[in-house]
Amino acid sequence: MATVDGMPRTRALVVEDEPDIAGLIKHALERGGDIQVDIAGAGDEALKLVAEAPPDLVILDLNLPVVNGFEVCRLLRMRPAAQRIPIIILTARSSETDRVVGLESGADDYITKPFSMRELAARVQAVLRRTAGTSAAGAPPAVFYRGEHLVVDFEAISVMVDGRPARLTRREFELLQFLVHNRNRVVSRDRLLERVWGYEREVETRSVDVHVGRLRAKLGPSARQIETVVGLGYRFVD
Repeated sequence: MATVDGMPRTRALVVEDEPDIAGLIKHALERGGDIQVDIAGAGDEALKLVAEAPPDLVILDLNLPVVNGFEVCRLLRMRPAAQRIPIIILTARSSETDRVVGLESGADDYITKPFSMRELAARVQAVLRRTAGTSAAGAPPAVFYRGEHLVVDFEAISVMVDGRPARLTRREFELLQFLVHNRNRVVSRDRLLERVWGYEREVETRSVDVHVGRLRAKLGPSARQIETVVGLGYRFVD
């Protein structure tokens, strides 16, 4: 995180090959003075910039030269230093398939063009609130969990399945933390959006289902502890 006059400043990387759109996003996010925006016009350039100096947030187009956005997202999620960087996909590709693939690639959010600058700014702030850490208001206080196959140290950000580390993204980790803290209770998709994503109810809940599916895939035999309660939401059971 950069500093200006000694004050912390969030660093965001906008990956967009249309200079006019990139400039508008940069202007909108930097207006408040607490976010510094860098711009990359191609996928390979974005990967290089993240490797050199990991930002606090990535806003990612999909239709990019050299390396497309889906691949950029996947590659970043494979790098330990970039696994927990929030990624917001911002694209003209609006089909459900593209949305699902984007989320499954590791994105935290998916916004379609044309978009509202106010909505983008709100989504960015929601992501950054969640990234602020477990000291944020309303964050789950769970510290440690030990089950038959699953052991999680929430303070050390360590997840072990049958003695082997499970590599979760930041959003998957926070989702697991909230479910574990509320274990044996049904948690609705709306509540997960509000407490894990930081969104209001108007935002669609498809992101929750995709992230739960990805989390289950990484938990091996512990996946069955996350139950789907039809018509209601999810429940983590001991």
